Amino acid sequence: MLSINESDFQRLVQFVKNNYGIDLSKKKQLITGRLSNTIMSMGFTNFQSYVDYLIKNKKPEDLELMLNKLTTNYTYFMREETHFKLLEETILPYLEKTKKDKVLSIWSAGCSSGEEPYTISMILKEYFGSKASMWDTRVLATDISQNALGAAANAVYDESSLKELPAGWKSKYFRSAGQPGVYTVSNEIKSNVIFRTFNLMDPIKFRLKFDVIFCRNVMIYFDMATKEALVNRFYQATNPGGYLLIGHSEGLNKDTTPYKYLKPATYRKE
Repeated sequence: MLSINESDFQRLVQFVKNNYGIDLSKKKQLITGRLSNTIMSMGFTNFQSYVDYLIKNKKPEDLELMLNKLTTNYTYFMREETHFKLLEETILPYLEKTKKDKVLSIWSAGCSSGEEPYTISMILKEYFGSKASMWDTRVLATDISQNALGAAANAVYDESSLKELPAGWKSKYFRSAGQPGVYTVSNEIKSNVIFRTFNLMDPIKFRLKFDVIFCRNVMIYFDMATKEALVNRFYQATNPGGYLLIGHSEGLNKDTTPYKYLKPATYRKE
């Protein structure tokens, strides 16, 4: 395994933070452990030449490879189920009453391999039922990683990812992918999700403001200043009465966030 000196470590940390908001300042061991083999396979013999190359060339495929190595994309359908119960039992009844144009705007920010936006779409289908065709329920799903978005659009999952689904949903919303224990999302659910590449450090300039923003287990990689700046951008992009849902291992400063705290990992714009 290669070692990284303090100068190259700080250069890499600053580069990643400035461009992606990810705080690696306490992750020296993770960086060396996860990047050493990649660096050597690219023909570099030390971190200095790799960091020089990365910062100078900024090739998207190399940057993505680095980010994929350094961030963990672990997820499954119905992860952190309390948010989905809230969506079904509280948020959707509220939106059904108040959205006169029958257009919902829901954003899965940091959608990884797609389990979250597809779960949202299944809940929307369950909630609206035969009325679903009267509503625009399309979910915006974004991620910085082209690999993650490719996997999400492909929508092929093994059985372990489906283990938390309610009874009957697997047969209702999934089809066999042609091999035992592997499934693909039905076209009905797949067509309800719009995938886009988006860096959460960029200004948020989508056409509509959002009724619900899911940004769960993404901000664990950000320091407090980066997180607060992102939350402020989320707030400006949220409709009055809209919700921000974050990961249960995350938290916002109740004194500084513009959102109203409702309960753990759940906030609302008044």
